[in-house]
Amino acid sequence: MARRRKGNPVHGWVNFDKPLGMTSTQAVGKVRWIFGAQKAGHAGTLDPLASGVLPIALGDATKTMPYLVEAKKTYEVEIKWGERTDTLDAEGDIIAVSDVRPTEQAITDILPEFIGEISQIPPAYSAIKIDGKRAYDLARAGAVPKMIPRPVQIDDLEILAVYKNSAKLRVDCGKGTYIRSLARDMAFVLGTEGSVKTLRRTRVGAFIEDASFSLDALEELRHKARATEGLLPLSTALDDIPVLAVNENEQFDLKQGRAIVLHPSIFTSLKASFRPRIIGDRDASRMVLAKFEGVEIALCEARAGQLSPKRVFNL
Repeated sequence: MARRRKGNPVHGWVNFDKPLGMTSTQAVGKVRWIFGAQKAGHAGTLDPLASGVLPIALGDATKTMPYLVEAKKTYEVEIKWGERTDTLDAEGDIIAVSDVRPTEQAITDILPEFIGEISQIPPAYSAIKIDGKRAYDLARAGAVPKMIPRPVQIDDLEILAVYKNSAKLRVDCGKGTYIRSLARDMAFVLGTEGSVKTLRRTRVGAFIEDASFSLDALEELRHKARATEGLLPLSTALDDIPVLAVNENEQFDLKQGRAIVLHPSIFTSLKASFRPRIIGDRDASRMVLAKFEGVEIALCEARAGQLSPKRVFNL
């Protein structure tokens, strides 16, 4: 007999405003407890010393997490000039110093160098695996992990404020971008040293800061038995994927894992909305979200005039 999973069948996303000092794993555990959910996960780790938007998936929403990992993100970072730490943030030990403090004009002048696809060396203190071990575990053990440069996408950089010893910037970027590495590299180009003083994530795809819930707010909703008010549809993570309304017979077939035949005009219409998309190492450019009476039924692939279910939701 299958073992019954603890918790309630809660499905959806929580736009969580992670506080400073909390790990992403701790955040998932706390939100799962608040909702009494059977299953939970997060899309995109946020360091303990960073705060802000951490989308947390509950129940079947975890099936959509790979799509949110690919989403664009926005950060607000304050870079402290004149000091570089081994962790590239305020937690580490200072390993290099400089008396140079860049002007606002100097910072403005170098921004174009960091917009677009750039090559970036991840921090030694990161979760990247090297020969099966986390880089931060190797670094903490005194080893010097060899970090390989990799391409990342920076869509935009904006100066928000300039202080005597630091500057605050807004960063719009793609997946895999390390803001700590960006701070280090910008400082090098400016002829100084630098590390992250504060970091806050304000957007992950459709999840934005203004619509997020703090831990206190979620606990208050739970106390009032209104926790579901903090729950978003699982399709929130799929805001840029084509949606197709199916009928009752079609939704039954999809639920059973069977493909359905599309009318040629519908298939042609869907093809017009496809765009290049890679999820992990898989081509997901033809993915479609099937709904019946407004309820998510399945993530499907449209090919050869058919819609084949790839992720079925049990809502």
